[in-house]
Amino acid sequence: MNSGSKRRRSRGSACAAPTAFSGNVSLAAIVRAYVALHRPKARDELASFAAERTVGSAVRRAGLAQTPCGLRYDHQRRVPRAVLEAAASELSRERLDDAPDFDVLLGRVKATIGSILGIGELTVYDTALRIGARLGLLPTRVYLHSGTRQGARALGLNWRAPYLALEECPPEFRVLKPHEIEDCLCIYKDRFHRPSNEGMHPAAQKPGGG
Repeated sequence: MNSGSKRRRSRGSACAAPTAFSGNVSLAAIVRAYVALHRPKARDELASFAAERTVGSAVRRAGLAQTPCGLRYDHQRRVPRAVLEAAASELSRERLDDAPDFDVLLGRVKATIGSILGIGELTVYDTALRIGARLGLLPTRVYLHSGTRQGARALGLNWRAPYLALEECPPEFRVLKPHEIEDCLCIYKDRFHRPSNEGMHPAAQKPGGG
């Protein structure tokens, strides 16, 4: 990618710089900030994939982590173009449109591109989420990757698990959809208060964690 395209990369909502809060802030305030500032961008992103004329075109664009105008989504800005091209090529050979739910879709995407050098768990998740928007398949639980694990750990949740059920999340988050909670955990991971050990999941209590 040349320097010009790098400067023009998409300013996607996921894990973007959070709103500047002063002092302690409640979970309810964080959720309100997410809804006001980040939900519209996230919805626009998924809506653009839902509007793709064919599943194939959605899969191709998702594999390339490409916005409708051909720019790169922020999460994948450091992934080499050749790596994304390889991912898009592999995905185009797979039958994804008969996946019955998001869990199965995510598993297929992971099996297809997860072993490609340079493709990490966040790119696997983002790719499946974008393809899922075209297929009408969105997550029913909150999947954890590097950024969201930090947020989950700060809240005393089971950050070592691959995903969280909605009932495991704080009540304030339950006005959000599962993929929005994932987004919020990532964006605001440094703003959450660490609770006392009481009520924390045992995985979040392990001493000596970095």
